[in-house]
Amino acid sequence: MRVIAAGEALLAPTVTRRLLERFAATLPRGDEPAPPALSSLTEREREILTLLASGLSNAELGARLYLSGPTIKTHLSSIFRKLGVRDRVQAVIAAYDAGLVAPAPHGRVIMP
Repeated sequence: MRVIAAGEALLAPTVTRRLLERFAATLPRGDEPAPPALSSLTEREREILTLLASGLSNAELGARLYLSGPTIKTHLSSIFRKLGVRDRVQAVIAAYDAGLVAPAPHGRVIMP
């Protein structure tokens, strides 16, 4: 009620899931060549971008990959520069747009 009273839209979870599934079906598949922006990333940068898209913080990225905080920040800066984005949100959007990751049912991220 509060959401609607505030002028926002409210979608049932089933509708949201169907929208995400339909959107996911339009994403490129893993067997297609990487888009030019992603092809400039190193293997490690692609790994970090994939994990970033799953919602990990810098500290969690470092722990998962056994890297220091400054090293993670260096990799992220390089990713942002190569993708031409200004922050984490835009980098994650670029990962989804390029098909590096895809939405999954129940809010998890699928890594093709």
